[in-house]
Amino acid sequence: MSTMQSKVVEGKAKPRGRFPHIKRAGDFLFISGTSARRTDNTIAGAEVDEMGTAQLDIRTQTRAVIENIREMLQSAGAQLDDLVEVTIYLVNMNDFAGYNETYGEYFGYDGPTRTTVAVHQLPHPHLLIEMRAVAYKPGK
Repeated sequence: MSTMQSKVVEGKAKPRGRFPHIKRAGDFLFISGTSARRTDNTIAGAEVDEMGTAQLDIRTQTRAVIENIREMLQSAGAQLDDLVEVTIYLVNMNDFAGYNETYGEYFGYDGPTRTTVAVHQLPHPHLLIEMRAVAYKPGK
């Protein structure tokens, strides 16, 4: 059996390119950049009114991203506690406080190491945040 396995997770938004949601390399799980995009391509925390004005919520998007990561990990027999490192991409550092507060609902000082950076944009104008992650989960 190969120690490298790639997986597109059923029930998650299809990747926007030719890459897996998750890749196992030995005892490590690598999660591709994950957003608040739902399976139907709508975005959690993004509401657009009849005039086309968008209301974007960093807390809702952060929660959705972490829950998407949780479900991807579960598909590989892992959980959020198995995360060892995350990288967060924010479009606007003015969203840092709301993101950080929501992140703290999931992780404490014993959680994964973390880097947060600002980026010019993400693949959709309504996305405020994206997260990539690495988990350690020995295989069977």
